[in-house]
Amino acid sequence: METTPLRARILDTIIRKSTLKQKVFDNTFAAFNLLKETLLEMASEMDDELDGKLDRRVRIEYRDRGKFEAQLQVANDLLIFQMHTDVFEFDANHLIWQNPYVQSDRDNSYCGVINIYNFLSDSFKFNRNADEGYLIGRIFINRERCYFAEGKQQNSMRAMSFGKAEIDRDALVDILEAAIAFSLDFDLLMPPYEENKRVTVDQFNTKMDNSKFVTGKRLGYDFDVEDI
Repeated sequence: METTPLRARILDTIIRKSTLKQKVFDNTFAAFNLLKETLLEMASEMDDELDGKLDRRVRIEYRDRGKFEAQLQVANDLLIFQMHTDVFEFDANHLIWQNPYVQSDRDNSYCGVINIYNFLSDSFKFNRNADEGYLIGRIFINRERCYFAEGKQQNSMRAMSFGKAEIDRDALVDILEAAIAFSLDFDLLMPPYEENKRVTVDQFNTKMDNSKFVTGKRLGYDFDVEDI
């Protein structure tokens, strides 16, 4: 059977997009592995610098949680770094479409993403499964290893600078230090009284089940992401 023009276009699209997305995935995965190495080094350096200066119960600890997740505990804060396994394009309203680098070639807009979440370390220590964490940053990486970051206090490389630099260790240090600094300054607020004035018998009947009482740094308050 002769291949139709539509069939040929479908096959061409499969080849082009699959090759593109595999390249983006490979670059993002390599960057994530570099991020994990950088986190391990930072945790060791900070731990050495803090030795003898604070209570031994205060922990600076790196944990590798598998191929696509890593954690950094800094005192009472837990930063979770998670690489998404899919490749994304941006919605029509995103500032990225005003970037000349993206306008010159749409393929440059396809990115992998590494998410940065902030939780309370006690949420995991005491299995408080209903506690809330917050997405405080995202790192985007494309087929050419170019990157940009958005989120809380992420100013090193923003959307309009996308295409000017490749992701490397120095870039990751800037992003990670900004994320850690924000988390430490992002204090736990007492929820509004109205949010907690009623509880049920069931909340007290199940012993040792801390997850029945939800905790989050901004529980009951708005959390706005200052992206662009």
